Amino acid sequence: MQPLISYSTARPLRSWTVILALFAAVSMASAASGKPLGIYWVDVEGGAATLIVTPSGESVLIDTGMPGVRDPGRIHRVAREAAGLSKIDHLIVTHMHLDHFGGASELSQLIPIGHVHDNGIPDQDPDGNAANRSFPLTIKPYREMKVQKRSVLHPGDEILEKHVPLGMPKLSLRCLAAKQKFVLPKAGSLSTSPNPICHKAESKPIDTSDNANSIALLLEFGDFRFFVGGDMSWNVEAGLVCPLDRVGKVDVYQVNHHGLDVSNNPILVRTLEPTVAVMSNGTSKGCGPDTFRTLKATSSIQAIYQIHKNLRQDKEINTVAAHIANQAQECTANHIELSVNGDAKTYTVSIPATKHQATYATK
Repeated sequence: MQPLISYSTARPLRSWTVILALFAAVSMASAASGKPLGIYWVDVEGGAATLIVTPSGESVLIDTGMPGVRDPGRIHRVAREAAGLSKIDHLIVTHMHLDHFGGASELSQLIPIGHVHDNGIPDQDPDGNAANRSFPLTIKPYREMKVQKRSVLHPGDEILEKHVPLGMPKLSLRCLAAKQKFVLPKAGSLSTSPNPICHKAESKPIDTSDNANSIALLLEFGDFRFFVGGDMSWNVEAGLVCPLDRVGKVDVYQVNHHGLDVSNNPILVRTLEPTVAVMSNGTSKGCGPDTFRTLKATSSIQAIYQIHKNLRQDKEINTVAAHIANQAQECTANHIELSVNGDAKTYTVSIPATKHQATYATK
């Protein structure tokens, strides 16, 4: 009896095998040569403004610095000139302090803002300061600025809406914490056993300010992982990773709260085990001595970057000069930039104004 598949029909089957193999090779090549993921830390003089641009061109700005001309202008310049944007797709405000939401209204007049995410806009001072009667006036421009959509973020919410190009690594930006509530550990992705270093945790006095309510985010692009926690304070940081670790290891840690010592709990930093730490500080704000001791004592950290050189009397509390974007009191608003390669196996941190750059492998 002759076989059911003749030679003439077998050839197309082999051809399909070849075609599928070629398709897989093309997809891998596309991932290797595709557009990178970009992260930009804008100099807002000790506030915060972190811009993310995905390989598909979707943009996310986390915080907006202070109100006025300076910070919105600097953010707009980096968005337009460095990142090539004509719109901010998503704005995330981590908490309602002026150095984080203040620049939003003026920025919205310079560049369109699509979807705004925050903890909700309070009517009164979120720090509980009843004497601060100016807060309703301070928050009014943010409340009334023209945007396409507003949402309140909750732990577990996903922010990104566009798909990455075919063949590129998986991409997500997820809310891990908001208003002192945390995401549940993902089954199979994070350990459900108690974090073994939590027994070393030490508490500080309860923080009643809105810092404690900061939104924390995790950006994942293939093997690359980036943590942003706003001004999350000491005890809340511990709650994010104790008794269960809800984050896992990361490649890059945006140093919480500008590097102040009321944040950056060693339990959090040691659990994250970052390779690179980036601090959005000012000439006299941030760069806390305890924070620097924690960062330098964390064996996984290969490099610490600062937006500004600390120019207080304790001038020795700085990273190496090559890793500081702005050295002088009167700075030129140099930004720090990070580019994740299309295959998400390596990423490069640079300070374009000084020509510094260094490449690191993802975990």
